[in-house]
Amino acid sequence: MLVFDERDADSVAMLRGIASYVQQCTRWNVVVEGSSWATAGLFWKLAQGCSGVISRNTSTALVEMCMELDVPLVDLDESPKYERVSKVRTDNVALGVMAGEYLLDRGFRSYGAVGCTGHSWARERTAGFVEAVRLGNKEVATLDLEQDEERSDDMGVRAIAEWLSGLPKPVGVMACDDRRASRVLEAARLAGHMVPEEVAVLGMGNDIARCELAPLPLSSADPGAFLVGYRAAEHLARRLAERSTTPSDIRVEPAGIVTRRSTDVLAIPDRAVVAALRYIAEHACEGMTVSEVLPHASVSRAQLEKKFRQYLGRTPQAEIRRVQIARIRQLLAESDLPLKSIAELTGFDYMEYMCVAFRRLTGETPTAFRKRHQPRSRSEVGAGSLPQCV
Repeated sequence: MLVFDERDADSVAMLRGIASYVQQCTRWNVVVEGSSWATAGLFWKLAQGCSGVISRNTSTALVEMCMELDVPLVDLDESPKYERVSKVRTDNVALGVMAGEYLLDRGFRSYGAVGCTGHSWARERTAGFVEAVRLGNKEVATLDLEQDEERSDDMGVRAIAEWLSGLPKPVGVMACDDRRASRVLEAARLAGHMVPEEVAVLGMGNDIARCELAPLPLSSADPGAFLVGYRAAEHLARRLAERSTTPSDIRVEPAGIVTRRSTDVLAIPDRAVVAALRYIAEHACEGMTVSEVLPHASVSRAQLEKKFRQYLGRTPQAEIRRVQIARIRQLLAESDLPLKSIAELTGFDYMEYMCVAFRRLTGETPTAFRKRHQPRSRSEVGAGSLPQCV
């Protein structure tokens, strides 16, 4: 049984992930119910032979009923963990780190984070962001919206506008979710700041409707809701097959950053570095060398090396490799292409060399990375191991 509010974008993505696992790996009969049941009706449905529950709208009443009926429950909500209940959720600290590294790569003069003190997931995302930016030898100005400001759009926007005006420009700002990021966009407009040239804004959640329909399309960190749903179904299947009563707390790595116009800028005050970065971003996966970058930067190799170290803390060659590795990660997670094809698509003459470079920079092999980030195919799952449940 699945307990979800299907109007929520993350819930829909999680349901798609669950459906993917069910179609590939099980013969479950699945019932999807909304979150607004009467308690009596909920208990009756659970008692009709339900083998397990995955819920995005978990309540104390649901937890107690599952315990009474000895039905394993997997909770996908961002609320605090219930005792004896498995929890599967995005690694919010890793999501914040990813956002920090992304904005650092764009070379802003200062950095800011908009969060909300009332939510643990927001605190985790902000903590990861602050950690990443400080590791880049930069400081972060933070704004935590109080509950009264959260309830009033006008108060929240005014508070953000005043805060933005005090930050050195250009500034890269992370908001803990897309709703608050939309407020940052509105606050920047209210304060007269250009986006993204003076204030670049990055949300979290990748709510397609909110991001695409914003006055300026909003860049966002994708928490990987599809994979959260897939892993939840996988975990429930394992508990049912093993008859395990031991709950788990599973953190799922985020999917990546989706760049839109709100961060589509390089804030580095050096034309040569900006030109080189743009050329590398467009051509790194064609097997290019640093020598090919020099005509576009209009400086000598020694000068470009010095400028890259000054503004980015790495060499042009390291930047080429970084772009290649990012593309390899994407192809491993989103496609079934063989490693030889991925090597060809990312500028490596030999698959073996690609594997060595990937392991050196990520700490794991391409195959191990793919297994962690991509749901299993039918061929990898033995039919005899498939649990059947209702």
